[in-house]
Amino acid sequence: MTSKLEPKETPQANGAVLPIVPGDCLASPERGQRTEPADFRGPDGSGAEVVLLESRANAKGVREEDALLENGSQSNESDDTSTDRGPEPASPLKETSFSIGLQVLFPFLLAGFGTVAAGMVLDIVQHWDVFKYVTEVFILVPALLGLKGNLEMTLASRLSTAANIGQMDTPKELWKMITGNMALIQVQATVVGFLASIAAVVFGWIPDGHFSIEHAVLLCASSVATAFIASLVLGMIMIGVIIGSRKMGINPDNVATPIAASLGDLITLALLSGISWGLYKELESKVYVNPLVCAFFISLLPIWIVIAKRNSATREVLYSGWEPVIIAMAISRWGCPCPCPQTRPGSGSSPSTDLVSPCSVGGLILDRTVSDPNFAGMAVFTPVINGVGGNLVAVQASRISTYLHMSGVPGDSPETAPRRCPSPCSTFFSSDVNSRSARVLFLLVVPGHLVFLYTISSMQGGHTTLTLIFIVFYMTAALLQVLILLYIADWMVHWMWGRDLDPDNFSIPYLTALGDLIGTGLLALSFHVLWLIGDRDSDVGD
Repeated sequence: MTSKLEPKETPQANGAVLPIVPGDCLASPERGQRTEPADFRGPDGSGAEVVLLESRANAKGVREEDALLENGSQSNESDDTSTDRGPEPASPLKETSFSIGLQVLFPFLLAGFGTVAAGMVLDIVQHWDVFKYVTEVFILVPALLGLKGNLEMTLASRLSTAANIGQMDTPKELWKMITGNMALIQVQATVVGFLASIAAVVFGWIPDGHFSIEHAVLLCASSVATAFIASLVLGMIMIGVIIGSRKMGINPDNVATPIAASLGDLITLALLSGISWGLYKELESKVYVNPLVCAFFISLLPIWIVIAKRNSATREVLYSGWEPVIIAMAISRWGCPCPCPQTRPGSGSSPSTDLVSPCSVGGLILDRTVSDPNFAGMAVFTPVINGVGGNLVAVQASRISTYLHMSGVPGDSPETAPRRCPSPCSTFFSSDVNSRSARVLFLLVVPGHLVFLYTISSMQGGHTTLTLIFIVFYMTAALLQVLILLYIADWMVHWMWGRDLDPDNFSIPYLTALGDLIGTGLLALSFHVLWLIGDRDSDVGD
């Protein structure tokens, strides 16, 4: 029987295994053991061949298993950092306090200067004819800026998370995210612009019962056109900022939302002023222009809806992304920072001297401050304090959302269950990366506001002389506002995540709206206290 097996025993040089003699495989170099052929040989000798081949296969399997275990140990280390919500989350959240502050500082200052510039632009354009004779434009400004700001910051947060978790790494994925989100933002902007114009018409009609169909169509055309163009421009800028920041090794969460806010207010206000002025000029000779402009942008809605609906990255937001934006508008209207003049042609008063606040419930907080000549300077400082608070809390919310997305999808991870009531110590003083960023953002409040206050004072904005007591009260309000917002953000983002809601789409509108409400209320309280203690040196409203 041995002679019959001898012709089969030669292994090939190329590694192929042919039937071999039992003696050749009795000593396996990998195993270092010998096996007796008699123990495995069947009556016809076929068993020896099978067993010896199995031994060779087992030796090969051991080598493959060792390699897999080695690779698996490296893979498990990577997986642990991406799924464990421990102190060392996955890249790019491995950041020091210095790197976070350095990355946030420039966009934060840019956002503040953008808010200041928007206030200065409003101070200039308020004397244009369209603002004098179509006074509902003043009501349109805070409504449109607030709604558009929420859309742009949610877009920035959504794209930042997608970039950080690797959903924009390949050209195909990048193109998918760009087309879907650009179509989605056009749908949202068009609807938001239309809603803002309706709000302006209603709140302008309520105080005196005066209604003009020409002015209503003008507001609708101006608002929809402004929202569409501004969203197109800002969406492209946001995509460029996020792609560029990733290539430079910068966390997009630190830069995208402040830039969106800073450019959003300025670009939207400039476009609204220019478009409304141009359409107002056409009222006298070409009445049909305004309805055509409004109808043109609304007719494009079905195209953007189809594109956004077919894209899996934006389909859900197309259906569920409206609730936070609309509710946030209702909340922020309580803190509307815009002084809305209630003057009509021939009234003999200008918008800058006869200030009331016909912004419905939004004017209630400012009705006894902005409309009071003693507190006229508050109209300049309110957008600044609200803008700074909203920008900082948007950065924190975007960072926490990205951190959670690295551990799974909303509602799926038991480790990220909603917090009922996080302690302030865990929010601000733990070793967690989100706590570290909260401390950095809070420490930026004082130096940032000092720069903005000096800028306003040097440009003689608000006609207010900065005194020590005024700065102390202003800083106290600003610090308390950001402290409250950062704490609420820590709770709200985790709460939404545990209830299967994507914080990128839901948290920022609520947080910025609360920032407007809290900031306006605290600033109004500070101005009242200053007035009560008789700080006449501040010359508020002089």
